[in-house]
Amino acid sequence: MDRRTRVLVIAIVVAFIAFLDGAVINIALPAIEADLGGGLTLQQWAVDAYLLTLGSLILLAGSLSDSFGRLRILRIGLLGFGLTSIACAIALDGAVLVVARAFQGAAGALLVPSSLALIIANFPQADQGRAIGRWTAWTTSAFLIGPILGGAFVDLVSWRLVFAINVLPIAVALVMLHPLGRDEPQPDRAPVDWLGAALGVVGLGGTVFALIEQGRLGWADPLVFVPAVVGVVSLVAFVLWERRAPTPMLPLSLFRARNFAAGNLATWFIYAAFMLGLFALPIFLQEVGGFPATLAGLATLPPTAMLVILGSWFGTLGGRFGPRLFMTVGPMVVGVGYLLTLLVDVPVEYWWQVFPGMLVVGLGMAMTVAPLTAAILGAVDPSRAGIGSAVNNAVARIAGLVSVASIGVIVAGELDVAGYHRVAMVTAVLLLVGGVVSWIGIRNTSPPGQPSTSADAASPEGRPRS
Repeated sequence: MDRRTRVLVIAIVVAFIAFLDGAVINIALPAIEADLGGGLTLQQWAVDAYLLTLGSLILLAGSLSDSFGRLRILRIGLLGFGLTSIACAIALDGAVLVVARAFQGAAGALLVPSSLALIIANFPQADQGRAIGRWTAWTTSAFLIGPILGGAFVDLVSWRLVFAINVLPIAVALVMLHPLGRDEPQPDRAPVDWLGAALGVVGLGGTVFALIEQGRLGWADPLVFVPAVVGVVSLVAFVLWERRAPTPMLPLSLFRARNFAAGNLATWFIYAAFMLGLFALPIFLQEVGGFPATLAGLATLPPTAMLVILGSWFGTLGGRFGPRLFMTVGPMVVGVGYLLTLLVDVPVEYWWQVFPGMLVVGLGMAMTVAPLTAAILGAVDPSRAGIGSAVNNAVARIAGLVSVASIGVIVAGELDVAGYHRVAMVTAVLLLVGGVVSWIGIRNTSPPGQPSTSADAASPEGRPRS
């Protein structure tokens, strides 16, 4: 295969690995809790320990990708993800699992930004929308395969195989990377912003710890109040430091591009909603609806199937007509789908209480994901594709991290029918806000050589005017 095809396949496999983990974990949470104990708090930490290190280190990973080479960072990330997946699979108690998940998230932070950066660096701007659409469609097949495999492993063998299955695609990716050789040396690479990375980790860690543990201890408890204060202060210090750092981990100048700034703001609301809804539904179906893990996995497949089938098509349409309409209508359609699931009650009747809403959710997700990614990365100079991709991925993961950490507040401590209804309504509101932000903030740009579609069309360098 030619270099571009190989790069696209590698980018798909690498992102598949990271997304597969996210797809299977939600299905396995009830079984993990039943085996290791810990209640809803352990279930939250099993997800958020991964998202915490992933979200807080993904910016650093983007800088490392641009400075030290995308191929090198990919190889390190793949090896680290494989080792930590094995550690998760053999964990004997909740604390060990949470720690292993945190290290797994750190390794995962190295994967997705580098995979998208490879696409941006190897495909011309006119072809990036279609390539990203294919990347989106194929990588989301992890969410199609993951629940089926995860449910089958949980029901037939053990939840531990949910993590062990990562080893096979990691081996495939490492083999395919070999013909691409090594990165070109970069003697003028910028120094790494280690202080910014530390402030980001402490800020997110303290804030998320407080959000999760407040349901058990209360906000007045020093074990909650102190981490919350330290977290907020660290996040403020992070922003102030990034404004004056000589080589910032988060270059605030990126946000001068209108589509980059507005797209990331929309990403915050949209992906907070995606994570919140997809975290709550499988747990609800198993613990309240009585579904076995396999059926709970199958129940959440319609959105993924539609994203796989339609994602590339909507990516192409987004490249032709611009992302604004799709980024506006898509999230609102997803929100309507979650409102349809307000029909759910006990006993759960899947085919008319859940299935119609999931179909609508899938249509909206297919409309949204590829145009959103293309709009944001198209606003970044190709030489900064690694950090641009990392910023967007960090925003998406941190948004999901905060929304999952907040679920105890939303459901008032128990994910029963009333609790799920509250989750569905909050999810719909977040998606509505994401659509409105997209309509107000996003401007369509034109591929090189085609007429502009708006006053904010791309500059000759391929970047939107700010």
